[in-house]
Amino acid sequence: MKRMLWIVLIMSCGATFISSLFPVYGKHYQMSSLEITILFAVYAVILLPTLLIVGAKGNSWGLKRVLRISIWISIVSTLLFLVSQNVWMLYLARILEGIAYGAFTGTATAFLLKQTSSNKISTAIKFSGVIVNLGFGMGPAISGLVVQYVGVQPLRMPFWFLLVMLAISLVLLELLPKLEDSQKPPKAKISLGIPDNIRSHFFSFIGLPAFTFFMLGGIVLSLIPSFVKNVIHSSNLSLAGLLMLMLLGVGGLMQFFPWVQNPVTRMRIGIIFLAAGPWIIVFSGQKESIFLLWVGMLIQGIGAGWSFQAALRFAGQLPKPEERPRVISAFYLCAYAGFIIPPIGVGVLTQFFSLNFSLVVLNSVAALIVIYVLIYSVKFKRYYSTVTSH
Repeated sequence: MKRMLWIVLIMSCGATFISSLFPVYGKHYQMSSLEITILFAVYAVILLPTLLIVGAKGNSWGLKRVLRISIWISIVSTLLFLVSQNVWMLYLARILEGIAYGAFTGTATAFLLKQTSSNKISTAIKFSGVIVNLGFGMGPAISGLVVQYVGVQPLRMPFWFLLVMLAISLVLLELLPKLEDSQKPPKAKISLGIPDNIRSHFFSFIGLPAFTFFMLGGIVLSLIPSFVKNVIHSSNLSLAGLLMLMLLGVGGLMQFFPWVQNPVTRMRIGIIFLAAGPWIIVFSGQKESIFLLWVGMLIQGIGAGWSFQAALRFAGQLPKPEERPRVISAFYLCAYAGFIIPPIGVGVLTQFFSLNFSLVVLNSVAALIVIYVLIYSVKFKRYYSTVTSH
């Protein structure tokens, strides 16, 4: 299990590795905020269909083979970043990374569970979620530290580090047993659907929170480096990476925090924190305060961790076992939609307004969603109490 978790950590680092480098690319290639957010979002646009296709077909193709191919695609993506001379090469590299992580993410969970004894399954799932969050945060932290303090070839050097990490993950994968089923798995259909009996609950209290915390997290990953540079007026590229590590790392580690056992209450508190953090970030821009920026990211991280944990628990708990894969896939579809639409929307707004004002507009939309979720939670709590009492 430990080796597989290391592989998950490295691949998750690779998925967000470029985030701290957006200001560097923006300056080098004269890219606007809109172009940078599209560079971020194109990864999620490609990841979604890949996740659905490979999630349905990966078992019949061979889990270890799919993981091996995904790591190799990530290596090719990294090499493209290393040799890139034009903007189109950056977009192509991000598209390949989207394919790589889309193929990897669902397959890795299935393969991890095959590597784990039955009495440790729940532990493996929890650690997997935490490791993914830590990896997403460590990627921009590592690249930001390399650019800031190594200071040699800022567009190339970070990817040499990533290339070594990916090579290590490939070696670790080959050391793991294959552990495929002896029987040929049945043909799986590529399908996505929510059972009628939980549809309204899913979209209002699972899918909508998932969309919201990925929306706000996507803004952080795509625009916080520019925010730190242009609004807070700090030229330290490692600062943005460390902020992302705190946001995502805290989100992961908060899932171990035992306080508030009831998942509905946990969701309520989490989504309030999730909405409050970005307003403090906006206020930090008005005051040009690094301290307030750290506070805002910390509060948003706590909210992201709790709301993600509660929503994923409901997605796995409410449907019947045979319906669970499709519901969880729908959960991630809602989540990654938040990575695509809002960051591009903010990128468009920055063409006409300041970055700080654009974030105010986004936060206002998020606040309306949070109010709706909190109101709906009254109805959901009654339903959830009925379901769990049987």
